[in-house]
Formats: sequence, structure tokens, C-alpha cells
Amino acid sequence: MAKVKSAFFCTNCGASTPKWQGQCPSCKEWNSLVEEVVTKETKEDSIKKLWRGNNQKKTISTPKKLSEIQKTAVYRLKTPNNEFNRILGGGIVPGSLILIGGEPGIGKSTLMLQIALNIPQKVLYISGEESEQQIKMRATRILEKPSDCYILSETNTENIFRQANELQPSLIVVDSIQTLSSPLIESMPGSVSQIRECAGELQRYAKENNIPIVLIGHITKEGGIAGPKLLEHIVDTVLQFEGDRHHTYRILRSLKNRFGSTDELGIYEMQATGLREVSNPSELLLSQKEEDLSGSAIAATLEGMRPLLIETQALVTRAVYGNPQRSATGFDLRRLSMLLAVLEKRGNFPFGLNDVFLNIAGGIRIDDPALDLAIISALISSLENVAIPSKYCFAGEVGLSGEIRAVNRIDQRIQEADRLGFEVMFISKYNLKGLDMSKFGIKVVAFAKVEELYERLFG
Repeated sequence: MAKVKSAFFCTNCGASTPKWQGQCPSCKEWNSLVEEVVTKETKEDSIKKLWRGNNQKKTISTPKKLSEIQKTAVYRLKTPNNEFNRILGGGIVPGSLILIGGEPGIGKSTLMLQIALNIPQKVLYISGEESEQQIKMRATRILEKPSDCYILSETNTENIFRQANELQPSLIVVDSIQTLSSPLIESMPGSVSQIRECAGELQRYAKENNIPIVLIGHITKEGGIAGPKLLEHIVDTVLQFEGDRHHTYRILRSLKNRFGSTDELGIYEMQATGLREVSNPSELLLSQKEEDLSGSAIAATLEGMRPLLIETQALVTRAVYGNPQRSATGFDLRRLSMLLAVLEKRGNFPFGLNDVFLNIAGGIRIDDPALDLAIISALISSLENVAIPSKYCFAGEVGLSGEIRAVNRIDQRIQEADRLGFEVMFISKYNLKGLDMSKFGIKVVAFAKVEELYERLFG
């Protein structure tokens, strides 16, 4: 019979230690060890397991030369959701383990239920948080046609594998990994050891049966996926669902992908009938205003392989409450402080005496350095209270010495701006090298320093 004992597990890396320590001996994280009850095998249990293993026929792997390994075409399971397919690199790879994380209420369960209902193959949707009736209510709201999707409300991994063996689905969705529990571990569901054990069992099941499994994961208050960091190392793909619940747009990013690029991004719009794919996000991220207003500039950015045109909004007002305020929504606040310092030093603009508020329209967050040129243009426009024409757009990085640096894939940015009907685009002079301007119908204005920007726009 197994003996019960307790051990201490690190919530950061998942390492175990027999006694509590202030610092994890593996990852050196402080105050990350928590006590959990584990089961220790006795000598009789080990002998029985060894006896069962010896009676099974095992295959022994042998090393092969790279040239001797045959290259075969990888079949991918195509879903009706084109954005989801593109983020994964063309579809779901059989036997892969995919983890989707995001804030509560952002739409993780809705997205995966929507995909599971529309796949024309057998899908097993396992829910440990909702009952079958609750899932039925949601499915009725987002789907009207019949579906070959099976619902299972279960948290025990042994029962899940038994039902999956009988059903033999083409895809398994688990909502969520934090609610599962393994009978081999005697700790509570959601603990470090339970998440690690359940993820390991699901990984072995996916690889042995060549069935892809999608895991939905909760996140902590710091924004990371709940559970040990080992969970992200076990899975093949990590997707992050982002967005503000007060806005309709959602962004699905790829943080890790063993079968594709990690630069891809998908945009969805939350509606009453579920999540709708946004095939042309540039037209939705640009505000619909009847007249030109100061403090607004259009930036040509890239998210993965997709060019986007988004609106940057700035508000500069006189500081009347002591120290000037600095606020940024959807943009790095430290980079905004750097851009204000460059304008103060190189352009002699008095931003040090003013409150500055910056917003990226649409409720999304962008980290592309090419936004710098549009942001400083919006800041100067708001400071001088002079509107920038709505048919102008910008793409350029600003350096500490006030130079306008070149950005990558400038031809795709110009082509997207030309397609959407913009007339003038401001870029760095260093981007002109090797650029064929004859294939664009838009006027391109190039310059090298911040000082020239004010003359070109407002001079």
C-alpha cells in the first residue's frame, strides 16, 4: 500500500524539496514553495508495476543519421476558423498539446466551443467548470446547425481517458486544466503537483494516440498562466487571449509554437452570437470622425505577417495639479517618457510643463517601434492644437539623438496604406535604399531628424 507524505513544490518551476526553504533551490525564486500531500510508492507497488511493464511488449529506440530519416508531409487538422489556423501555422498538428490562456470572461471557452462545434469531425469537449446544460445554452446561442461535438462534464483524468478511448475523437478540448485531478496525486485540484501530473498524462495520451488536445488555462493576477512554469514547457503551443472586456476586439497571440511562427496574431470581435473573425482590422481600428481633430495620427504597424493601420491619440494640456501626469493606454509608458524627452531636448517643445495622455485606439496593445513617428506627430499636433490631415500616415522609429531610424518591411506598410486610400506617408530617409516607388500610388515623404518633422507637417 502506498505511503502518504508531504513535500514542498515550487509554484514557479515545479521543483520539489522535502522541506520548506525560503528560496527555491532550482530556480532561485523566493517564497515560492508550497506544501502538498503526495503518495510514495512502497516496494510492493514498485514490484507490481515492474512486473506489469515486463509483460508488455516494448520498443527500443535506436539513433539514426539525419540523412536516414524520411521526411513526410505533416497533416494538419483544418478548423473553420481561418484566424486560428494561421496562428497555429496552418492548422492543428495531430498529437500536439495546445494551451490557451487569458483573463476571466475574455472569451477563451467561447472561442474553443465555437471551433469544436464547427469542425466537421468528432470532437470531445470536456468541461470541469460548467454543467452540460450550461454548455448547451451557450452552444444554442452560437450555433444553429447540427454538430458532431460530444460534451463531457468530468474532472477525473482516469474517467476522461476511458471515455476518450471509447469515443476516439479527432480533437479533445479541456476546460480547464486547473480543474482536473489525477487519482495518482492526493493534493487538491489546481495545485502545482496536480497540474503537472494532469498535463503530463494528457501529453502522453496525445502523443501515443496521435490526438490533438487543447487546454484552456487560467492566469494569475500578474498575467502569467496559473500553475508551474513547467506547464508551458510541456505543451507544444502557447496562445494568449488578450483584450479589454469593455471593448469588442480580442487578440489571440502565439507565445510559443513548435510547428509554426510565434509572430502571428489573430483579431476577433465579440458579438452576441460569439466571436467573429476580423479579416481586415485596419478599417475597424481607424476611427470614424467627420472632421480632422488635433492630437490624432495614423501609424502603419506590423503584427506578425499582417500590416495594420491604427490610430494613435494624444492629449497635451497644461499641468494644474503640481507634477505633470504621464499616462499611456496600449503603449509602453517608459517609451513614451523617452519620446517626450527627445522632443524636449531636440525640438525644444515644452512637454515638461504639461500633462500627457496617450491612447491606442481599439483597445489593443502595440509594441512596434515604428509607432514612434506617429506618436510624436500626435503629441506635437495636440501641443500646437493643429490637426494632421486624415490621409497622412507614419512609420518610423525615433532614436535618442532625434534621428528617424528605418523600420523593417516598409514596402508592406506602404502597400497597406496605399490600399486603404492614404495620400501621404512619412518614413525614414534610410528606408529609401532599394525601395521601388514606382509600384505605389501614394506619395512618400522621407526625412532623417525630428526637427524636420515639424517643418514638413506644420511649416
